[in-house]
Amino acid sequence: MFIGLDLGTSSLKAILIDEAHQIRAEHSVPLSVQRPHDGWSEQDPATWCAAAVTALRALAAQADCSKVQGIGQSGHMHGATLIGADDAPLRPCMLWNDTRSHAQAAQMDADPMFRALTGNIVFPGFTAPKVEWVRQHEPDIFAKTAKILLPKDYLRLFLTGEHVSEMSDAAGTAWLDTGARDWSDDLLAACQLTRDHMPGLVEGSAVSGRLRPALAADLGLPQCIVAGGAGDNAAAAIGAGVVKSGTAFVSLGTSGVLFAANDSYRPDAASAVHTFCHACPGVWHQMGVILAATDALEWLSRLTGQSAAALTGDLGPVTTPGKTLFLPYLGGERTPHNDAAIRGQFLHLDHATDARAAARAVLQGVSYAFADCRDALAQTGTTITRALALGGGAKSTHWLQMLASTLNITLDVPKDGDFGAALGAARLGQMASTDADAQIATQPPIARSIDPDSTLSAALAEGHARYKHAYHLLKDL
Repeated sequence: MFIGLDLGTSSLKAILIDEAHQIRAEHSVPLSVQRPHDGWSEQDPATWCAAAVTALRALAAQADCSKVQGIGQSGHMHGATLIGADDAPLRPCMLWNDTRSHAQAAQMDADPMFRALTGNIVFPGFTAPKVEWVRQHEPDIFAKTAKILLPKDYLRLFLTGEHVSEMSDAAGTAWLDTGARDWSDDLLAACQLTRDHMPGLVEGSAVSGRLRPALAADLGLPQCIVAGGAGDNAAAAIGAGVVKSGTAFVSLGTSGVLFAANDSYRPDAASAVHTFCHACPGVWHQMGVILAATDALEWLSRLTGQSAAALTGDLGPVTTPGKTLFLPYLGGERTPHNDAAIRGQFLHLDHATDARAAARAVLQGVSYAFADCRDALAQTGTTITRALALGGGAKSTHWLQMLASTLNITLDVPKDGDFGAALGAARLGQMASTDADAQIATQPPIARSIDPDSTLSAALAEGHARYKHAYHLLKDL
């Protein structure tokens, strides 16, 4: 038996699987995000540990966990968790969608060494500029910092007592030499840091430590191994079998991701496509990332007082898009714009625009943002014709039909629901504890496939062109 822990932005999910990857138990614990200022996004690391304890106890209540051999972790990337010599957090964790460090990111990105070694633009959401912001604005905290951990790696510290990270998550810090799969001393020195500030590195399928004896006893678990794990998107790819070159997925989560696996390191930083290490040795991946996918729909839900389900439940078949446009830049954007200052906007509203029309425009706007990612990936030579559909937004058939037609690709919907990252983490736990490959390239059974509607192609392409024009108009305001 193997456990997967997925530390998401809005919840921590835990699943228990058997050797055949069948889910035997699952539990989710909600988490909250604090936004004290515009562009800020923080969480209290203590809530992650408490959520993990709650989730693991819930698994033990549902199934026999006495024979668990391994635990794998996944988590939201880029978070800056600064801890002191006593391993206690010195401040709240600055999350992936925290864009306060845009000036620091620009300063780093102006140094050609960062793109050359990391293969990526230094985005404001990455870890390194956040820590530089702390150095400049909270020097006392920076001076006390003994280690800098990514969110899932702080949770690992709680579970094992070890300071360890792995390649896929570390690649999103802007301190990793992504081709060499190692920390770069030169990049660290440029940020007034050394390797002593960094956790050790292992591959995602390797052992990173064991569950602490006292914690294991308290939870009724064996003192099992804890795998290196993966960043959330790499873990989702492991769970979905997106490992071989040519395979891909689209994730409609809080953020949105268009993910393609590669069998070689192929960076193109200027495209604003992320090029990171995958969670298994010798594999990399590329991603187009948008900062608000289902988060944009949740924003509309709060604005209208209607649930997301109510807003999207009666939209009917996908039709030619209307004039109303929505730009989903609620907290800036990554691919392809690398623009932390841009903000969302509705255009072409009139007296007939109601909540239903607004919801359709939001879904279409997010779909156009994914089309921007598709085009950016194409500039690097990566063409996607088929992808798995993952994430909470993939429960909406209307949205998937819209997205397939906007991207002009076929979307395959897995049969077993939304357990991608947690399942990938559990698979990595199996690999680390049994020295088995866990069939990581095996994709899940498909419930249905959604093909693009060719009759909408011209209208959607015209709508995407209007969307891109609106971005440039907004940028110039």
